[in-house]
Amino acid sequence: MTELEKLEAGLPYCFTDPDIEKIKKEALRKCQVLNAIDILDVEKRTAAIKDLFGSVGEDVSVFPNFNCDNGKNIHVGEQFLMNYNGIILDVAEVRIGHHVMIGPNTMITTVNHPLTPQGRRDNLGIAKPVIIGNDVWIGGNVTILPGVTIGNNVVVAAGAVVTKNVPDNYVVAGVPAKLLKTIENDVEN
Repeated sequence: MTELEKLEAGLPYCFTDPDIEKIKKEALRKCQVLNAIDILDVEKRTAAIKDLFGSVGEDVSVFPNFNCDNGKNIHVGEQFLMNYNGIILDVAEVRIGHHVMIGPNTMITTVNHPLTPQGRRDNLGIAKPVIIGNDVWIGGNVTILPGVTIGNNVVVAAGAVVTKNVPDNYVVAGVPAKLLKTIENDVEN
């Protein structure tokens, strides 16, 4: 298998492989383009987001400075907002639903590395997808780790580190994030 095939199969892969590096460099180039567009030029910014992401709903905003690893693995629904200094390390797929707001300095990562020194010296990574439901508010300075699914109508408090799945209709907070309380869902899906 090639390193890219390993990555796509969810197996450990070498992140310095030339084919994988090429994807990352293209994503970085497109992020530079997006970040350089005037924040008030909504039409150009939307076109750049659509060029970078895999799929995009209506009314999408991504504020500077945004960075990602692939871009095409990011899929966002309608009324999506990524506030300042957002990072999505989308080595694997990141699916984000409708009506999602993400606070500044937040990182969503799909990639992890070995605990062993040899694995890290071999530049190994392993990727697991992240899924975020509808009507989710993610506060500032949040980290969402690989393989996490966040349900619908969830609030992630500022500064939280989400290491495990979050069911629908909850507020989570802390390091690691813990369920604090249920919240009402007052909209029809």
